[in-house]
Amino acid sequence: MENLDVTVLRALRDWRLAGRGALLATVVRTWGSSPRPVGSIMALGADGAVVGSVSGGCIEDDLIARYTQPLAADALPRGSHAPRLVKYGVSADEAHRFGLPCGGTLELLLEFDPDAGALQQLVQALDGGRLVHRRVRLANGHVQLQPADAPAELAVDAEQLVNTFGPEYRLLIIGAGQMSEYLATMALFCGFAVTVCDPREEYRASFAVPGARLLATMPDDTVAAMQPDARTCIVALTHDPKLDDMALLQALQTPAFYIGAIGSRRNNAARRQRMIDHLEQTEDSLARLRGPVGIYIGSKTPPEIAVSIMAEVLAVKNGVALPPGVDVAHVKDSQALAAAGSSCIVG
Repeated sequence: MENLDVTVLRALRDWRLAGRGALLATVVRTWGSSPRPVGSIMALGADGAVVGSVSGGCIEDDLIARYTQPLAADALPRGSHAPRLVKYGVSADEAHRFGLPCGGTLELLLEFDPDAGALQQLVQALDGGRLVHRRVRLANGHVQLQPADAPAELAVDAEQLVNTFGPEYRLLIIGAGQMSEYLATMALFCGFAVTVCDPREEYRASFAVPGARLLATMPDDTVAAMQPDARTCIVALTHDPKLDDMALLQALQTPAFYIGAIGSRRNNAARRQRMIDHLEQTEDSLARLRGPVGIYIGSKTPPEIAVSIMAEVLAVKNGVALPPGVDVAHVKDSQALAAAGSSCIVG
């Protein structure tokens, strides 16, 4: 499944290249609870077609009505106009009307008939794996595209809005087993581009996840070829040191935002010791290596374990600091200590 921003921008570009009227809505500010974060975008065609979202649905319905009914008293303009800032949920009654959470207010920037050429350049840059700042002058809607070195939060002031768009987040899964199928499926639904590599033909033969790229190359060669960036994560699921260890070591030389391996606490400790003893690693060089991967949810089955892994990947991606109470190793260590204490008491 394609990155949602790219999907929205691609649809908007196609509409504008075809000469169709359309607007681009961007969430620029929120107060209180909000169903969509700042930076979320939605494309709305003059015929009422919608791609993306800025809320749970009620705001979209209002925008559709105001944009597709030009004779209405509160109709939105058609054709080329300066961008317009609009707020929803200012009062409690309005928040309730538009389905916003209690106390929620959001502000949108509406751009009318964005330039097709600039949209084409932006989509091409994203397809080429580049990160881009899109600057919009609020006075006239003029758009300027600039290369970006790192992801950034949306910024808006009295003169301009700057939203940063990047290529798809990527997930490399090492191993094509059953759990890999569940994890790949979840990652695709979360907008990741998924690659699965496994040189073992018997595992590849049964792997079937539409949308995931399946490779027969050695994992460390695959990592090197992918050139992971800060929007890439790598998860090793084979339990086989011959496949996992060198790939993980290769990944640690990159800016990938998440690098981890499945396995018990004992297996992960053994992996670290192997890397220190035989691969010239140190505790510092292995600091970014996660394991056991996932958050503690009491998972036992492959799909439940995949859920826990995807949850941790998304938390790291979104910059959420997870408490010790959901760290698998921490919880298992605490449980082991509690069990040992109970045993001593009983004895």
